[in-house]
Amino acid sequence: MLVRLATVIALVLGIATAHADEAVYRFSPVNQWDINKTAAYWNPIIQYVSEKSGVKLQLKIGRTSADTTSYVLAQEVEFVFTNHLFSPERESLGWKVFGRRNAPPLRGQIAVPADSPITRVEELKGQEVAFAGPEAFIGYKVPYAYLISKGVDVKTVFGGNQNAAMAQLFAGKAKAVGSNSMLVEGYANREGKKFRVLWTSEPYHDLALMASGRVPDKDLKAVSAAFFGMHKDPRGMEILHRASQEVGLNSDAYFIPASGADYVSYRKFYQSAPATLR
Repeated sequence: MLVRLATVIALVLGIATAHADEAVYRFSPVNQWDINKTAAYWNPIIQYVSEKSGVKLQLKIGRTSADTTSYVLAQEVEFVFTNHLFSPERESLGWKVFGRRNAPPLRGQIAVPADSPITRVEELKGQEVAFAGPEAFIGYKVPYAYLISKGVDVKTVFGGNQNAAMAQLFAGKAKAVGSNSMLVEGYANREGKKFRVLWTSEPYHDLALMASGRVPDKDLKAVSAAFFGMHKDPRGMEILHRASQEVGLNSDAYFIPASGADYVSYRKFYQSAPATLR
């Protein structure tokens, strides 16, 4: 009986140890849409990547993009999809770019409804302009830096995510919205709204897939291979297609290898950005 009991205990301890050794990595993508749409886009993708790589990923997003970024800065996650980590201070945290979406370049934009009487950026002086949040690089920092450079002082309204900022615009709570070109186009396609774009920035690469320095190299290689192979697998391509449709993207953007060198334009922005945006 004692031998049998010892065997059972050893077996249970062995199973528990095996489960404890199975790493689960948190994946935090920036809230480009509201929580439901962000989850609808990313959950099928990370489930596919988890299955293909044998490395378990788990979605972790906050209520707003700023909340999600706070998880990253607190080192509560191991993988991210973001462009919030290229300031000099945050680059010292050791995050490594390994991929990006194969999407057209993103451009910061300032837009109004197509039927708005406003036709020039200068007419926004003293008016409410909606943005996703203070962490949004292309959707807030880039257009707001332009407004400052032109001496156009506006009343900032943060929606928490881009959908909410767009909704405030069309509800009349803001006269204009700051966003990026992909999200403006996606919202127009999804909601049947029309915009007049008042200003467009220089191009920037789409957000980066990045890994914490705590992720072992073998796990990072497996996850990378799964992301980069999605569009070569019929099931993976179908998942990308459905995810893109869910959020109003025109193209089924897939993932390709990238490095920090692809994000030089982000670093260049911080060299001359107003101190309040660094």
